[in-house]
Amino acid sequence: MSESTDPASPAGRIAAGYAFTGPALDLGALLWDGACRPDLQIRIPLSMLNRHGLVAGATGTGKTKTLQLVAEQLSANGVPVFLADIKGDVSGISEPGVANEKVTGRAADVAQEWEATGFPCEFYALGGIGTGIPVRATVTGFGPVLMSKVLQLNQTQEQSLGLIFHYADSKGLELIDLKDLRAVVAFLVSDQGKAELKGIGGLSTVTAGVILRALTAFEQQGAGEFFGEPEFDTSEFLRTSADGRGVVSVLELPAVQDKPQLFSTFLMWLLADLYADLPEVGDVEQPKLVFFFDEAHLLFNGASKAFLESITQTVRLIRSKAIGIFFVTQTPKDVPADVLAQLGNRVQHALRAFTPDDAKALKATVKTFPNSPYDLEELLTGLGTGEAVVTVLSENGAPTPVAATRLRAPQSRMGPVEPAALEQAVKSSPLYSRYAEAVDRESAYEKISAEQAAAEAQAEAAAAAAAAEKQAKEQAKEEQKTARGAPKPDPSLAEQVVGSGLFRSLARSVGTQLGREISRSLFGTAKRRR
Repeated sequence: MSESTDPASPAGRIAAGYAFTGPALDLGALLWDGACRPDLQIRIPLSMLNRHGLVAGATGTGKTKTLQLVAEQLSANGVPVFLADIKGDVSGISEPGVANEKVTGRAADVAQEWEATGFPCEFYALGGIGTGIPVRATVTGFGPVLMSKVLQLNQTQEQSLGLIFHYADSKGLELIDLKDLRAVVAFLVSDQGKAELKGIGGLSTVTAGVILRALTAFEQQGAGEFFGEPEFDTSEFLRTSADGRGVVSVLELPAVQDKPQLFSTFLMWLLADLYADLPEVGDVEQPKLVFFFDEAHLLFNGASKAFLESITQTVRLIRSKAIGIFFVTQTPKDVPADVLAQLGNRVQHALRAFTPDDAKALKATVKTFPNSPYDLEELLTGLGTGEAVVTVLSENGAPTPVAATRLRAPQSRMGPVEPAALEQAVKSSPLYSRYAEAVDRESAYEKISAEQAAAEAQAEAAAAAAAAEKQAKEQAKEEQKTARGAPKPDPSLAEQVVGSGLFRSLARSVGTQLGREISRSLFGTAKRRR
């Protein structure tokens, strides 16, 4: 018996830690004393995939291929997988790989029975930007905490945004897209709406201005496409194919890779939505979904305290919903300590130590591993592409020994599929007709616009009535003034007669019979009969 196969030897003790009795994924063969040992296999129990994990390593060390390798075996075991494809090179998992000297050599090294295999896939795109089934969220579904993250609001502004969401919800104002949110913010600082929030803290004009400017900048990045309806049902990620294999959901992100805060926060929304919808199941034989969070450091950069607390809570609690999360990044220090403490499975690729900062990061990484017979500082800087240091949780939940591992080769295509094939796969999906076309129904923007239009019309009508009344009064005054200044009309014939001297003379003799007769005849009255 050689030292490496002796159960009492260091290599034997390491290999014994990976001899699981239940279903497990094969990662590769043990590396010991500079040699690859195909008889000593390194594995990860399927039941422990919901205990989360970390795939780390410098650029070009094989993190994406490790992700692809694990995703393939999960699918083959009937476990759905979600992959965030930031660089656009994971789509090849849908097509069989191509055998070549490098692949067959790797398979021989690790005792892998390699067979070119494609896996059932669905391709998605945020808001339909890029090639994929559009994944949209409503503003209400996204929530104020995640929205504050992407808008880069401070704590005070985040609290104000929470009040705005609360007001909209209490008034039945649906926040579906960004114009709905902008309409509510603008309304709450208008003359008509500024009193609405006074009882619960109010909304300052300055804070509203910051939020509106941030929304404008957000839209200029193309974010308007991501919010709307139909809102994506995240349970679509939990499907299996007709042959029982788990569907691999690939979120195509190359079109938005220059907006890291946006897509990383969207991935958190997906997780939060799954957490809210799924029932508690505790420990299960295999997870319902394993979620791979590539370029995870982008999620945590500049994150607010509330956002970090949200991530930590989601990671801690979603395990009981049978969801596993793997963060893929360059060094463990990219992940906050509270989150890192929740990650039970580790695949650490090579690290570089070219600068003092690199050396410091290397030492910090070594300290995160259990005690090991390896010189980890030397090992981690000497690993080749496709090699990694592994430690996982055993079937009873205890950490396995640290194992340097030469990883297996993926069986699917290691690279992107052709654009035409990708587009055809998207349009032939049964989900395409359900989510492809955006819907813009009546929501907060339309309701507030209608109310404001009605208020404006009422105000205009009142103003018009007041103006008409004022005009009528002015016209009446003018008529009175005109009447007072007008010349008197010429006297009539009767008035001329009455006012004449003759009439006055006759009037003085009205007592006489002759005067009375003349007076009657002049006024045309009949003489009295005697």
